[in-house]
Amino acid sequence: MMTLIRIYCETSEEMCHLSSVEYSPDFLKALAEIGVITLHNDYISSGELRKVKRLLRLKGMLGVNTAGAAIIIDLLDRIEALEAEVHALKRR
Repeated sequence: MMTLIRIYCETSEEMCHLSSVEYSPDFLKALAEIGVITLHNDYISSGELRKVKRLLRLKGMLGVNTAGAAIIIDLLDRIEALEAEVHALKRR
């Protein structure tokens, strides 16, 4: 039986080894294979870990599959970027 250690990274640039996070490395690699997250060798950024947490919350709350949750996250990220751009333009 493998014990998983919960790791919290401070910045989105900080990288954590897959064996040191709270999710199965195989699960994370499967998400990377379908393009939901990006892995760097056997490391994942804390930003990508936050994306995994959002994905799992969406799956649990809405009952959508992984692909549906990934699409929702992508759209939410795009909305946030557009809102930030609109806010920046209004400040000019």
